[in-house]
Amino acid sequence: MDLFDTLQKQMDSVRLPLFAVTVTAAAQVNTPLLAILHWHGFRRATPLVLPGVNIPPRLVPGSAFQFNAPWRSYETVDAMLLDAAWQSGAWDIERVERRGCNMIGAGAPEALACRQAFGDYGEDVARDPQSLGDETDRAQLMQLAARIGYVRWLFRPVKGGLWRTLNETDDTLDADGGRQPPCPVQPEPRRPDARGRTVYRLGSVGRILLFR
Repeated sequence: MDLFDTLQKQMDSVRLPLFAVTVTAAAQVNTPLLAILHWHGFRRATPLVLPGVNIPPRLVPGSAFQFNAPWRSYETVDAMLLDAAWQSGAWDIERVERRGCNMIGAGAPEALACRQAFGDYGEDVARDPQSLGDETDRAQLMQLAARIGYVRWLFRPVKGGLWRTLNETDDTLDADGGRQPPCPVQPEPRRPDARGRTVYRLGSVGRILLFR
């Protein structure tokens, strides 16, 4: 599984700076990994032209794709995500572990977080929940995660991303906003209770910054 190369191909295809990358997996080894590329705030003019009709620019939907390669430990997935985030110049990568929301005591916020982790933002949101236009197994994976829990990773690329203008605050980046492999940060095991948030810090500042 090579997430970094896949990201670069997607950015070359869409030709827009990337806002964030999320990868979600149900809490069961060897299940498919769902990756979503977020192009927040971008709009494109439609190629359709109708006389006398002003068609407003449309939102650029997220790009979703699925990794079906087998994996036997979450450390393996962590290592793949760390490598992609490192080469993409991300300041950090967040790993969130959540229980299933189809259990006694789970509230509406947990159900919403589970849906959003799989790219379902609800019909009452301006963006179309089906706008991802993918051929993944999102619905089935979301139902499985609602029963057994899930893990979601998130990072914000600098190389080819919206965060390129902030790269002066990170001394580890190359001129193009990326970094050379390998990633020096090692994966951490899952939490004993399989719940909580882990942040891998990738960037660093070794000089004094003066703000005026």
